[in-house]
Amino acid sequence: MKFLLFFLSLTVLTVELGAARPNILLILTDDHRWDALSAKGHPFLETPNLDRLLQEGVDFTNAFVTTSLCSPSRASIITGRYAHNHGVVDNYHPVRDDLVFFPELLQKVGYETAFVGKWHMGDTDEKQRGFDHWVSFKGQGVYWPFDEGLKVKGRYVPQANRTGFNVNGTRVAQKGYITDELTDYALEWMRPRIETGGDKPENRKPWFLYVSHKAVHADFLPPNRHAFKYEKEPFQPPATWADKPEAFRDVPRWVQNQRNSRHGVEFAYYMNLDLEKYYKRYCETIVAVDESVGRLVEAMNAKGALENTLVIYMGDNGFLFGEHGLIDKRCAYEESMRIPMIARWPGGLKSGAKVQQMVANIDVAPTLLAAAGSSIPDSMDGRNFLPLAARAPSGEKVEWRRELLYEYYWERNYPQTPTVHALRGDRFKYIRYHGIWDVDELYDLESDPREQKNLINDPAYKGQVEEMNKRLFAQLEATSGMSIPLLGDRGKQFYHRKIDGGKGAPFPSWFYRPAGTDGK
Repeated sequence: MKFLLFFLSLTVLTVELGAARPNILLILTDDHRWDALSAKGHPFLETPNLDRLLQEGVDFTNAFVTTSLCSPSRASIITGRYAHNHGVVDNYHPVRDDLVFFPELLQKVGYETAFVGKWHMGDTDEKQRGFDHWVSFKGQGVYWPFDEGLKVKGRYVPQANRTGFNVNGTRVAQKGYITDELTDYALEWMRPRIETGGDKPENRKPWFLYVSHKAVHADFLPPNRHAFKYEKEPFQPPATWADKPEAFRDVPRWVQNQRNSRHGVEFAYYMNLDLEKYYKRYCETIVAVDESVGRLVEAMNAKGALENTLVIYMGDNGFLFGEHGLIDKRCAYEESMRIPMIARWPGGLKSGAKVQQMVANIDVAPTLLAAAGSSIPDSMDGRNFLPLAARAPSGEKVEWRRELLYEYYWERNYPQTPTVHALRGDRFKYIRYHGIWDVDELYDLESDPREQKNLINDPAYKGQVEEMNKRLFAQLEATSGMSIPLLGDRGKQFYHRKIDGGKGAPFPSWFYRPAGTDGK
């Protein structure tokens, strides 16, 4: 009976999407913010291969992560669950053994699976459940395995590791630039499965390949062929509350204080960081990722395998380059939580389409399971987004989320960013902080997309704040998120401030009141 139900569900899915079960290529990049694409109007960055995916596939214009931090986001992708449910809330702890990874379910419905790249959930590169083929490295790995040879020189990066790759249990030295080498490993596994000779296509097992890049994680080191490519391009640093205070309202104290920290522009990475050069190195590093995408897509296209391959490209989180005076991610501002997400599958999805609904990293697992004809576990918090852009829609209206829950949990390693819960809607974003004496935030994203005018103390929006607060807690309660995940201390602490740098921020004026006589 269970087999019959599974067969019927697979048949319905195939009819609705108009395609047989596809091969699946998931490409994940690190710290790739949503607007770092030439197709998004970037003033100088060139990404022709990603632009082609956008033109031929679906652009999810409102794609986000539910936690803007490497390991928690990756855990959400592989499990389809919020961080408060999978328990990975920092970059040092592994994912629990009791959680189901969606590639395990792909295996059960006949897929051959492979992982190539950055795992970064715990200090391990050991082969993980759900994958038949495995290539990975410990921690952050390194862009370049040698002391010399790159034109761009880097800085100290926590969790960097030069022990090379674990290739199916065998230690293999890294030979060159990591983005190129990971692409070589991916093609080595892919090519025998897309060759036109041998078994007929209908006799082959469908495959799932997860290519998880180190790039473009900081410190940004492009390959020599792209080093200083954008050196002469113009750069305009973002306006902040420090240089244009009149343009901002009720900036939280923690934001002002973080400016003088490892994750702030005044003391970024404990250096006198040149923000312009830093950003240009970031863009140059993205160019190599774009080339990797082109190599993978062209290999499939040359063998006729591209048409029935679902390709998804996405970032694991965004990145701030001085917005709000901050560097890095973690917070709930758009630059931190918003990512590029592109899907291409001619057999099942529209071509050249834009989807405005909010999708997230937690939606990837259920979406890929649906495409593969697998059932979706009830434990997953995300949803299948294929119906939003199906080539042959069912005709029924797709009910979709109107607000997205965001969360980040304070890390002892990086104590400058507090615990955050936020609700991001189409128009308003409400941000609530936990465990600090500070202001919350409310922004009208339509009139204030850069999130400069905090409306939290505006009487005209008091009702909006109260209603979004209720809905935030309703979502937390509905998803078992009413407790704070607590993990043991691991790793180094980065709590320092710059000597003679910015001092502690004052409380906002409306926090003060005269003394009374009744204690109220």
